[in-house]
Amino acid sequence: MADLSNITAAILAGGFGTRLRSLVSDKPKVLAAVNGRPFISYLLDDLALAGVRRVILCTGYRGEQVEAELGAAYRGMKLSYSLETSTLGTAGALRNALPLIQDDRLIVMNGDSYFETDLPSFADLHREKGATCSMALAHVPDTARYGRVELDENQAVQHFVEKGEGQGPGTINAGIYLFERRVIDKIPPHREVSLERDVLPTLVGNKFFGFPGTGRFIDIGTPESYREAERFFTGLRTRLSRFPAEEKP
Repeated sequence: MADLSNITAAILAGGFGTRLRSLVSDKPKVLAAVNGRPFISYLLDDLALAGVRRVILCTGYRGEQVEAELGAAYRGMKLSYSLETSTLGTAGALRNALPLIQDDRLIVMNGDSYFETDLPSFADLHREKGATCSMALAHVPDTARYGRVELDENQAVQHFVEKGEGQGPGTINAGIYLFERRVIDKIPPHREVSLERDVLPTLVGNKFFGFPGTGRFIDIGTPESYREAERFFTGLRTRLSRFPAEEKP
């Protein structure tokens, strides 16, 4: 099983959360309360359980609130902050955080979605494939809202179907990646760059693999999905039993 203590993690936490303003108007989306806890804490829990020791929070809109809420450490992990002062996009935010990345591999998570996955096993698959980039994939009943990811027989990513172009069940980008550092090195600095539109498509054919998982997936990008999150996470509370009692929120 992979040792994740030598892999930095980054959470993309700079979104404006425009569609949630009617419900969460005074804070960034990653701090939206779910069962009395900020949404991002569920992501941090999974990283801590997996053995990650260093996490970078890529912040933007009201980023000072994220740092004030989480501080310098969480469940034994060191937290660092990379604040974008202008809109950089998801890939630009990672490039902005490059000086804080200490390792040759980087786990990246979208800050507004959650996918039940075994991160050490995900890292093992990445290493076994000699991957440049690996992407966790979730199965959903209808891919129209998210877009679809198509793989070949060796699990290499072959094609992205754009949002709205396909309907019905299928696999989607679950918002969890494992990158070799050299991918982040190549992102142009000081400009807006999208991971989904500008970077991932260029990796097709370059040891870019997708790994479908069986866990549940949710994002909080819309009022409807945000309202569903409380019920979704109620079933995950048993995970906290693996932390010392004094560390439980």
